[in-house]
Amino acid sequence: MICIDLENIYEEIAKLSNLSVYIEKAIDMAGEGNTVVLTGKAPVWLYLSIAHALHGKAKKLIYRSPVAGDVTLFDHDPF
Repeated sequence: MICIDLENIYEEIAKLSNLSVYIEKAIDMAGEGNTVVLTGKAPVWLYLSIAHALHGKAKKLIYRSPVAGDVTLFDHDPF
């Protein structure tokens, strides 16, 4: 399982103009065919963009929230 803390992907303030850089970092961190957990303080647009970019790369994607706990966004594991 790969855990990506989105707060560590950007510096101080996430900027929409740097979105492609953030996506590239997340894809590199996630690798291919892994279960990936997204967590950390980040704007909704960043979560949604990273989730979309990881579809087809990650086997399973989970959003981890201190309030909601783990929420599976997609699961392509046939087992």
